[in-house]
Amino acid sequence: MPATTPAQLTARALLLDMDGTLVNSDAVVERCWRRWAERQGLDGDAVLKVVHGRQGYATMAALLPDRPMEENYADNRVMLAEETADIAGVVPVPGAPAFMAAIAELPYALVTSANEALAQARMDTAGLPIPATRVTAECVGASKPDPEGFLKGAAELGFDPADCVVFEDSAAGIQAGRAAGMRIVGVGPRAAALAPDLHVADLTHLRVEAAADGTITLTALP
Repeated sequence: MPATTPAQLTARALLLDMDGTLVNSDAVVERCWRRWAERQGLDGDAVLKVVHGRQGYATMAALLPDRPMEENYADNRVMLAEETADIAGVVPVPGAPAFMAAIAELPYALVTSANEALAQARMDTAGLPIPATRVTAECVGASKPDPEGFLKGAAELGFDPADCVVFEDSAAGIQAGRAAGMRIVGVGPRAAALAPDLHVADLTHLRVEAAADGTITLTALP
C-alpha cells in the first residue's frame, strides 16, 4: 500500500497559545483552582473541566453566573498572583524548545490568557524564549473564546487572519481561533476531540518548513 500523505497546513504567520501548547502548567492550575473551588464550595473536578483557555474572571463567571463581576475581577487578581508565584512543576511541552528554535526567524506571536507577569514567569521557568510580539490579558477587553486576542496578534504581525494558523490546546482557544477566521493546529489530548485542522500529540510530532516566498508548511508526523 502507498504511504499515507502527511497532514499539512500552510501559513504565513503563527499565533501561539502558551499554557498546554508551549508550557505544561497543569500542576499549578490544578493546585490554584482546587483551592478556589473549595473556597466557593464547588467541586474541584468539575471546575478543572472548564478552566483551560479562558481568563480567570471568565471561568469564574461561567461557574458562578449570579456572582457580581467585580468579585470575579478581584478573585482573578488574587489567582494571577498565586499562579505567578507558583512555578513548581512548570515544564515545556515536549518538543517546545526545538519548535521555538525552528520558528525564531518567522512571523509569530504569543496570544495567551495569562497576564504579562504570568507569561514571563512560565516561559522563563520552562526555558522558552518570550516572543517579542505578544498579546496578553492586559491587551484585550474580552477573554477567549472571543477572537479579539488572535485578531490583535495577526494585526500586530501585519497579516490577514486567513494567513495565520493558531496553535491551541483548549476548547475556548480553538473556538477563538475559528471565530477569528484562522485555521488551527491542536496540541495535546484536550485538542484531539475538538476537530482542529491539524492535530499533534505534542510538538515533537510537528515539522516546520519555511520557503523563500514566506510560506510556512506545518506537517504532522507520526
